Amino acid sequence: MTWKEILAPIKNSEYFENLWQKVQDEYAAGKCFPPRNHIFRALELTPFDEVKVVILGQDPYHNDFQANGLCFSVSEEVAAPPSLKNIFTELKSDLGIERSKRELDDWAQQGVLLLNATLSVRAHSPNSHKDLGWEKFTDFVIHEVSERKENVVFVLWGAFAQKKEELIDSSKHLILKSAHPSPFSVYRGFYGSKPFSSINSYLVSTGQQFISW
Repeated sequence: MTWKEILAPIKNSEYFENLWQKVQDEYAAGKCFPPRNHIFRALELTPFDEVKVVILGQDPYHNDFQANGLCFSVSEEVAAPPSLKNIFTELKSDLGIERSKRELDDWAQQGVLLLNATLSVRAHSPNSHKDLGWEKFTDFVIHEVSERKENVVFVLWGAFAQKKEELIDSSKHLILKSAHPSPFSVYRGFYGSKPFSSINSYLVSTGQQFISW
């Protein structure tokens, strides 16, 4: 199956037509992120048949040159935001990997779907597109992955992501939950949660290729 086939019912709906018009209006009215051609980049870089891991974010970064269509990922020309720095700190603690590349395209190309719940944002205005209607679309994506696949790891960092647990069939997938990697909550259970080794252990135990983080 392809994303095009799976998403056809929702993309051909009146709901999506209305959502997409609102998004176009926002981009026409002022600066928005990510660049318009990167809005669906998470789905483009990780084909449905290759999804092994889903990491959920909330909405894109809202400052210049940051958002590139993948949650937590930023373009190489900007510094790593605090959450991404903390993710890399935990990666080093967990697996001894010292990562400096801030674009996470290589994760996406290995089957890690880096999905934000809201796929666009107004410049310098966090969560400004949360009411456009994106979550119905991204909830559909999460639900379809859960329904149509087996042995996927869903990574839910923080309270917002953990609300999506109800969309996931825990009898055939692994759900990893911890605090969010933001500076406000990183010491409340994100550090020491060892998500990367946990993901790879599960993938190997279910006959899948581990992720090179």
